[in-house]
Amino acid sequence: MMTLIAIFFPSLSFLLRGKLLTALLCLILQITLIGWIPAAIWAVVSLQNSRADRRNAKLIKAVRTR
Repeated sequence: MMTLIAIFFPSLSFLLRGKLLTALLCLILQITLIGWIPAAIWAVVSLQNSRADRRNAKLIKAVRTR
């Protein structure tokens, strides 16, 4: 669901994750039709990186508790 939001509403994707300044910068970028594609790519990559960071944090926590 968040991936679709990141594609169609890139700035909203950042806003929902609490990144206000990034959401504003993304909104400025997506105002132009040409800037929409880079904004959508940026939002999707950022979302995937955020998911990977959370997954890695869980793995590190699991390894440290052993």
